[in-house]
Amino acid sequence: MPRVKRGKNALKKRTKILKYTKGFKWGRKSKERAAKEALLHAWTHAFRGRKEKKRTARTLWQVKINAAARLEDLTYGQLIDKLNKSEIKLNRKILADLAENNPEIFKKIIAQSK
Repeated sequence: MPRVKRGKNALKKRTKILKYTKGFKWGRKSKERAAKEALLHAWTHAFRGRKEKKRTARTLWQVKINAAARLEDLTYGQLIDKLNKSEIKLNRKILADLAENNPEIFKKIIAQSK
């Protein structure tokens, strides 16, 4: 069986890994073994972070809606209940944006839900 030289493939694999670790600190950006380990952790946290971002955004929207609803003597839960019963289909992202940037429109929506 002839001998196989893997220099080209190994180099491509190594440079690909090290390309992803650009910007990392210390040896994690330049040493292959440390870089592999760092990427394992980084990509795990990145996956989790994308899910976490959605949770924190929704929480922020709820806080904004609640603050605006309290000015109208309603709680967040009461407001959402009234919107559902009056079949006003606005998601929390839009409601939070209206509450923050267009309070007069938000007041009209609340009035319509009552």
